[in-house]
Amino acid sequence: MKALIAAGGRATRLRPITWTRNKHLIPLANKPMLANAIEKLVDAGITEIGININPGDTEIAAVFGDGSTYGATITYLEQQGGPLGLAHIVKNAKSFLGSESFVFYLGDNIILGSLRRFIERFEKGDLDMLLALSRVPDPQRFGVPVIENGRIVKVIEKPKEFVSDFAVTGIYLYTSKIFDAVESIAPAARGEYEISDAHTWMIDHGARVGFEEITGWWKDTGTPKDLLEGNALLLNDRQAWQIRNEGIVDGTAVIRGDVSIGKNTIVGKNVIVRGPVAIGENVVLEDCYIGPYSSIGNDAKIHGATLENTIVFSGVTVKDCHIVDSLLGQNATITKAAAYPPRGHRLIVGDNSAIEL
Repeated sequence: MKALIAAGGRATRLRPITWTRNKHLIPLANKPMLANAIEKLVDAGITEIGININPGDTEIAAVFGDGSTYGATITYLEQQGGPLGLAHIVKNAKSFLGSESFVFYLGDNIILGSLRRFIERFEKGDLDMLLALSRVPDPQRFGVPVIENGRIVKVIEKPKEFVSDFAVTGIYLYTSKIFDAVESIAPAARGEYEISDAHTWMIDHGARVGFEEITGWWKDTGTPKDLLEGNALLLNDRQAWQIRNEGIVDGTAVIRGDVSIGKNTIVGKNVIVRGPVAIGENVVLEDCYIGPYSSIGNDAKIHGATLENTIVFSGVTVKDCHIVDSLLGQNATITKAAAYPPRGHRLIVGDNSAIEL
């Protein structure tokens, strides 16, 4: 079995971060979001992976290379014509996937647990399609299955009226019959080839369709709030071997809870860190408080500040500020406003930013 990961798109809801970075490379628990998808697939025994990317994108290949670091073989598939929907991603990958069954995994989805049970359910049930479902408070954001007598009879994309509290998550298993579906459907009103339409086509044309509910957590990281929640979930989900101190910690520093500290990082005087927290390499912490659910990237410098529930990218400097529930982009500098007139906040703000002062 092969795998196809979706890692293209524009991620407009995450601007300005995504003006300069592919969404799937945003760090969660101090590693690129996309790494979680690759690791889940390899753990399930799937090592031949195609990654769908935007035309001309070289960022993702620069990070993951040929996949050998993860025990995988990665092929990069440019989505010809640009982002035209999830069904178009499948259609675009037909030559790579061939006649084999495959897993289609949206690279911005974070799940707890293994993919093995989904694969076993798909194979033992001799299915043509398996959809992973999750109960959500806001199903109108997703494709929603209509279930009658224990069977999915239809999938509705972003329904305006309540259909079910289940959402179709970003994990799908298909036989090659899915290619008949994606070749047959027409673009939806927004101009994209909807994967929900392909699913309904499969059902209407007699495909053997099953579903499996995700019993742990599942997170679609489409908004800044979702990213922070995904970061927190991954910090909580780390194994004991992933939580280690490879830095230099001053005797006055206080480290409590699950805190990982990278190589050459200095945790200086009067520092308090309360886990779960991930701190990268070559970081300098001085006279500061790092609260739970924070991730600090490599080469960051935090002095005289407090951080809680915040994702700090690499190269960030924070001085004399209190930061909560935030995303701090690569090489950003956050400092306290000067005390002399004219007093006020000095800002350089990107398009579609959200600021609370």
